[in-house]
Amino acid sequence: MEMTLLWVLCAAMLVLGLAGTVLPVLPGTLLVWGGIVLGAWIDDFTRVSVTTVVVISVLGVLAWGLDYAAGLMGAQKAGASKLALVGAAVGTVVGLFMGLVGVLFMPLVGAAVGEYLAQKDHARAAKVGMATWVGIMVGLIAKVVTAFIMVGVFVAALLI
Repeated sequence: MEMTLLWVLCAAMLVLGLAGTVLPVLPGTLLVWGGIVLGAWIDDFTRVSVTTVVVISVLGVLAWGLDYAAGLMGAQKAGASKLALVGAAVGTVVGLFMGLVGVLFMPLVGAAVGEYLAQKDHARAAKVGMATWVGIMVGLIAKVVTAFIMVGVFVAALLI
């Protein structure tokens, strides 16, 4: 009974984690990683070895880093000012309270507003906002793909 409950918890963490890679209220990659570590622990690291958990952990850190770095890289490539970067960060936080649409688009708005405040140039503000948004979307896609790879490696280790 206890073992079954732990496997259900493991599966729930994986499902919630995958959902959390796009939903702002859930720490997606962390939940996926936690579910995998729990699954490996339940099985005494027999089928999912410590080495596999380390590889999955590296993938998790990579996904987390890409998620945050991609937006900054997009902004920097467009020559964003420090105010634009602050605006994107503020937009991200505000977007968390607005659901998925807010998370997807408020960083763009925040970066554009920040750049406009710094440069007073509408065209430049729009360019920086869009570049920041593209970077964030690239990071989101990379995080989702990496989370699915993490789960795939885990499931393969369980089945092989």
